[in-house]
Amino acid sequence: MQEAGKSFVFLDVREPWEVSLVHLEGALSIPLGNLYAAREQLNPEDEIVVFCHRGIRSQLACQHLSAQGFKSVYNLSGGIDAWAARLDPTLARY
Repeated sequence: MQEAGKSFVFLDVREPWEVSLVHLEGALSIPLGNLYAAREQLNPEDEIVVFCHRGIRSQLACQHLSAQGFKSVYNLSGGIDAWAARLDPTLARY
């Protein structure tokens, strides 16, 4: 999506302490536990790519958003850990 220049929201559902260790530039941070209350920050019409550390919490977030009527929600498989291992080895891993 990035390479194609598509517009999307990159949603980080990790906890603040995790974001302080490593983050992806331009990502919107809403911890999973706050997602229900903060979902008005998101547009149900936007394409949203959700990530966490390894992909489990982001999958739960995707299920929640889809159930709330969000149309295009994608889980970043493997999370930021896979991103660091495969795409950007300069990122810290934890």
